[in-house]
Amino acid sequence: MKLRIERAALLKSLQHMQSVVERRNTIPILSNVLLDATPGRLALTATDLDLWMVEHVTAVVDQPGGTTVPAQTLYDIVRKLPDGAEVELATETDGRLLVRAGRSRFHLPSLDREDFPLMPEGELPHKFSLSASDLRRLIEKTRFAISTEETRYYLTGIYFHAAKGDGATTLRAVATDGHRLARIETALPKGAAQIPGVIVPRKVVTEMHRLIEGKDEEIVLSLSESKIRAEFDGAVLTSKLIDGTFPDYQRVIPSGNDKVLEVDAKAFASAIDRVSTVSTEKSRAVKVALAKGKAVLSASSAENASATEELAVGYESSDLEIGFNARYLIEILGEIDGESAEFVFADAVSPTIVRDATDPGALYVLMPMRV
Repeated sequence: MKLRIERAALLKSLQHMQSVVERRNTIPILSNVLLDATPGRLALTATDLDLWMVEHVTAVVDQPGGTTVPAQTLYDIVRKLPDGAEVELATETDGRLLVRAGRSRFHLPSLDREDFPLMPEGELPHKFSLSASDLRRLIEKTRFAISTEETRYYLTGIYFHAAKGDGATTLRAVATDGHRLARIETALPKGAAQIPGVIVPRKVVTEMHRLIEGKDEEIVLSLSESKIRAEFDGAVLTSKLIDGTFPDYQRVIPSGNDKVLEVDAKAFASAIDRVSTVSTEKSRAVKVALAKGKAVLSASSAENASATEELAVGYESSDLEIGFNARYLIEILGEIDGESAEFVFADAVSPTIVRDATDPGALYVLMPMRV
């Protein structure tokens, strides 16, 4: 194998590859990136045996061929080369890979490409296209609520499914950690009406979002009950799905809440952040005391520190005192695109609904806490 490639193009792909590779693993070749040169392009592949990422980059290929080399080392080398450099990659007679740019020379150990794990084959019967902007929105507005508790593995991803409601079927993304829930929906793409409900793992969601960042083209998604594939712009991401049952999230979305609070989302988040500064507890609990036209935020600590702040708000219901985890509240408010956020309460112990006044397809649920 012998080829020349622009540093910027190679670096961008290696950034994607090294984030897939697991730093610690018992199979040495999983630390490597597979390089496969064919006329006019270089294909890079990385895997952790659950997720496979393949990306194609334009290159001047003098001699087709392939090898595998340590992904992190190659990434670090290319990252430290000067902007605008042309990088030459060539396999040597001793099996190592020569990386050359300007006066710099690096010789990297390699492992046989034949030992690199192949991407699993299998039918992906459901196929549809979704704009990058729609997919970004579904991911960005739900991923904050993904659970980090590995024991509840079925919550460690985003649940995608076709949902019926209000006379129309939508593509819906849902994530919850048991404390808060995010439910985002968009128009159902053609070909997605019969898709199974699938749980896409957190790592896959992160890599998918990284790949489509700044993109505006269509993403082709293919699904089965056990795998997902995303294809676009010379890149293919294939992954196993979480083998579990996502809970019936509709049961935790209250329907009888009747006390409505309207606030300036940014001003409310800033006030909560200020007041919660004095709270030394991990939960950073904040009490919200509501009366007509105003909200009083308060927090305290075991060390006898306290803080209060009063805000003018839109609230005309009966008085209510309710407590929340400040971080959870701020994270939900951070997803509100419009100026105004709407909170709908039942009482101090029932789940609270949060809506974005400018995005009818977004709904959040937050469990209160004792303060």
